[in-house]
Amino acid sequence: MGINTERNLNANLQIGPTSDGMVRLFVEADGVEIPMDFDPEEALEIAEEIKAAATRAASVKS
Repeated sequence: MGINTERNLNANLQIGPTSDGMVRLFVEADGVEIPMDFDPEEALEIAEEIKAAATRAASVKS
């Protein structure tokens, strides 16, 4: 199993700031909740990685 393995799973993703100044990615699926907190610098790095992956994915589709 890996990032390229398809799954038939529904999940909810919420992203927002916490009262402690962190950025939280909160994933909920099948009754499991996964909160992941990142400092703002880490969150910006993750955002850059997501944008780069989206760009690469778009080029695969064309």
